[in-house]
Amino acid sequence: MDIAYSPCPNDTFIFHAWAHGLIDAPKLNVTYADIDITNNWAADLQGPEVMKISYAALPWVLDHYRLIPCGGALGRGCGPLVLTREEIAGKRGGARLTGKTVAVPSERSTAYLLFRLWAEQQVPGGVGNIIVMPFHEIMPAVKNGLVDAGLVIHEARFTYQEYGLHMLADMGSWWEEDTGLPIPLGAIIARRNVDAESLGKWIRESLDYAWSHPEASRGYVMEHAQELSPQVAKSHIDLYVSAFSRDLGEKGFGAVEALLGRAAEHKLVPAFDLALLRN
Repeated sequence: MDIAYSPCPNDTFIFHAWAHGLIDAPKLNVTYADIDITNNWAADLQGPEVMKISYAALPWVLDHYRLIPCGGALGRGCGPLVLTREEIAGKRGGARLTGKTVAVPSERSTAYLLFRLWAEQQVPGGVGNIIVMPFHEIMPAVKNGLVDAGLVIHEARFTYQEYGLHMLADMGSWWEEDTGLPIPLGAIIARRNVDAESLGKWIRESLDYAWSHPEASRGYVMEHAQELSPQVAKSHIDLYVSAFSRDLGEKGFGAVEALLGRAAEHKLVPAFDLALLRN
């Protein structure tokens, strides 16, 4: 089976056992690709039959791909951050972004979708220019004054202080306070001719193996997270791999429906049939 997921610790942790033949499942042929790339592959009907994409990209692809309710990233306290070079205090700090330039990791990422929903509430008059750049370039760009603020994801939650940056807002905290729901980040999708039940079973078995043998995946995780310390990689896994990674459940599906339903109402994503999220 062909699959594409990111080299981030949460993905390599979840799929380690399957990728290394430690569970009874078909051989896995892995392509490592950042989520911005797989978002575009899915929209263009390219790439392998199974991929990790942003939940925010689902409205573009659900006619041809099915959401697999495991293997992804959805949880609490794990949202994207808006960072600035200067410290900006106060709950109305978003007003300081009016007309400013903000770097984001992808225009079809959940991070950007949450940012736009937040900005509609918190940035009077709206931000100015949005610049898309690889997520690992965003913090240096903010530090060097190339942009006024940056929207960051992944391990940047743990490392932004090393760049002398300050958190203006936590998109996840805002979402949880506003809705009471967890934050949908990354989803596993499969082409609609793939046996979704078997796929879900193999993903859960791989995750169960990872949880039962936490040391087994360490070499694989660190091989693909070369710029991270072992402690940051572990913190990344602890934050982004949750019970929702094993089974979205009713609460997980509800969070996805709330996010994408609100986004569709605001015309931030194409109109689509919400029922396709469960079918």
